[in-house]
Amino acid sequence: MIADKIKILREQQKMTQTALAKRLGITRSGVNAWEMGISVPSTQYIVALATIFGVSTDFLLGVDSTATLSVSGLSENDILAIHNLIEHLKSKNSGKYD
Repeated sequence: MIADKIKILREQQKMTQTALAKRLGITRSGVNAWEMGISVPSTQYIVALATIFGVSTDFLLGVDSTATLSVSGLSENDILAIHNLIEHLKSKNSGKYD
């Protein structure tokens, strides 16, 4: 559900509802309404939220479970370590634990 994703992503970024609202040019109560499932963001705000949180609009909308992570500023070794961790977790969760 988009409400849960907005809240989780906002909290992961250690951002308050007020700070997110300010970045979007809306009221805090507007963000709160999204997070409570009272209303849903318009297309314009879904795109803005995806940009702010660094995810795809499909991910926000629950169309695709694939998330995109920015690896800018990381070394090749760091990127490889992240890739290996993701593969390890996929194996663990599918029952093919090494």
